[in-house]
Amino acid sequence: MAKKKPTPISGPLNWRSRIITGGVARSPNRAMLRAVGFGDRDFDKPIVGVANGHSTMNPCNAGIQPLVDRAMQALTAAGAMPQVFGVPTVTDGIGMGTEGMKYSLVSREVIADAIETSTNGQMMDGVLVVGGCDKNMPAGVMAMARMNVPGIYVYAGTIKPGHWKGQTLTIVSPFEAVGAYTAGKMSDEDFIGIEKNACPTVGACGGMYTANTMSSSFEALGISLLGSSQLASPDPEKADSAAASAKVLVEAIRRNIRPRDIITRKSIENAIAVVMATGGSTNAVLHYLAIASAAGVKWTLDDFERVRRKVPVLCDLKPSGKYVATDFRDAGGVPQVLKMLLVNGVLHGDCLTITGKTIAEELAGVPAEPRKHQDVIRPWSDPMYKQGHLAILRGNLAPDGCVAKITGLKNPSITGPARVFDSEPDAMKAIMAKKIKPGDVLVIRYEGPKGGPGMQEMLAPTSAIIGQGLGESVGLLTDGRFSGGTWGMVVGHVAPEAFVGGPIALVKEGDSITIDARKRLIQVNVSARELAARRKKWKQPKPRYTKGLLAKYTKLVSGAEKGAITDGD
Repeated sequence: MAKKKPTPISGPLNWRSRIITGGVARSPNRAMLRAVGFGDRDFDKPIVGVANGHSTMNPCNAGIQPLVDRAMQALTAAGAMPQVFGVPTVTDGIGMGTEGMKYSLVSREVIADAIETSTNGQMMDGVLVVGGCDKNMPAGVMAMARMNVPGIYVYAGTIKPGHWKGQTLTIVSPFEAVGAYTAGKMSDEDFIGIEKNACPTVGACGGMYTANTMSSSFEALGISLLGSSQLASPDPEKADSAAASAKVLVEAIRRNIRPRDIITRKSIENAIAVVMATGGSTNAVLHYLAIASAAGVKWTLDDFERVRRKVPVLCDLKPSGKYVATDFRDAGGVPQVLKMLLVNGVLHGDCLTITGKTIAEELAGVPAEPRKHQDVIRPWSDPMYKQGHLAILRGNLAPDGCVAKITGLKNPSITGPARVFDSEPDAMKAIMAKKIKPGDVLVIRYEGPKGGPGMQEMLAPTSAIIGQGLGESVGLLTDGRFSGGTWGMVVGHVAPEAFVGGPIALVKEGDSITIDARKRLIQVNVSARELAARRKKWKQPKPRYTKGLLAKYTKLVSGAEKGAITDGD
């Protein structure tokens, strides 16, 4: 049975702007709006905020302004009064491996707070969020869910793939080239050629990395238009999609369709099903814990494992597969995957979307099976893997859980000696000096939400390991996190983190560590008595930052098992 549609708004169209309509006592509010172009007839129109993530600093966001311009035009044509405001962004690809990377996950909270501040501070009737880089997406939806003001997410679009000597390139290619070059497996010509050709256009990283993972899942969640997530940023159809999104949002405001009507336990399960089916980023775990919290939906690490067991990996996409986001779009994209999930009983078809239709109604015209003569999307009967790729592991090293990405591996288990590093830079030095050998298990700690702070992504060390040919033979675990471009025997989000005294803080160089994705186990093979003795000697280090944003974040942020949020209980 289809979900009951929300009741349309009664009375004035824009329920928030009633404070500025009618009555001499409220005329100063109207005077301020007249200064920015409001006329007499405009005060009864919905005021729609357009959260603009445009930035010339990174390719992910450098193509946003044309999308905002089209959305503004479409909002005006649909009878709204659009008001644009800026939101900050940082890009992981530039900050990766530097101190700047500590601001990446922190920026998710900053962006959500900025959208909430502008939208609620000006009492807007709806919000259209346009963003490109990884944290833009979850931040925008977190803000929508908190405010529960009608909203829609417009993804800025994927980058087109680069090419070098017949090789398809993404942003991960230069990171892996560092390892290959250091190992003497790559020439100067190829090293430079890959760097110069990896990012040929504007748009977000082109594999099923974090930005494309989150944008794809937003189609399943119902907060973005179906078929919008894998469009290339420079292409005209991306701007057309922004305009269509604006039109849909105005109708949603008229019908009072709000984010918490859309973001439910069932729709989050739909979103995670798409993450699993497409081989998406480990960061989706953090972000959906945070989105669920913002929406008041009960969702835990165990729910990811529950979905993983029933959803196969259907798509052969980078980083562990062959194809990029534009290939995925050409093969049918998210709508095709959603329809396959629906007909095979693992998608809740009755979930409401921003269009006012259910997800099943939106998918009515999509074929049940992917078309032949392509192998980007596999048929249900022949998946890449029979179960999802993001496994939740527990054990004496992670009693509160951690996340392993297990696609692309011949053997998802390893037992070996711990190579312990108290920061990502220290680990990177050892890798580049070729001090890491097959069978080793790297432990990178004090990089968690509080300890880092900000859970730096370990793309540089993991890519260097891959580039040196050690991806299948070396394990890595951390209380930090990974780029969506990471693959290999990697385990992140280890909780509790080292900074708060989690067991990862007690590991010593040479300890035997087991990572076994099949058994969903992560443990240090040391007796409980020995760990207890080590705990008595452990002392919490001083925070790395004592002033400014990172210091405030350290004080407020939750553990990774709760989504690393700053407004939790």
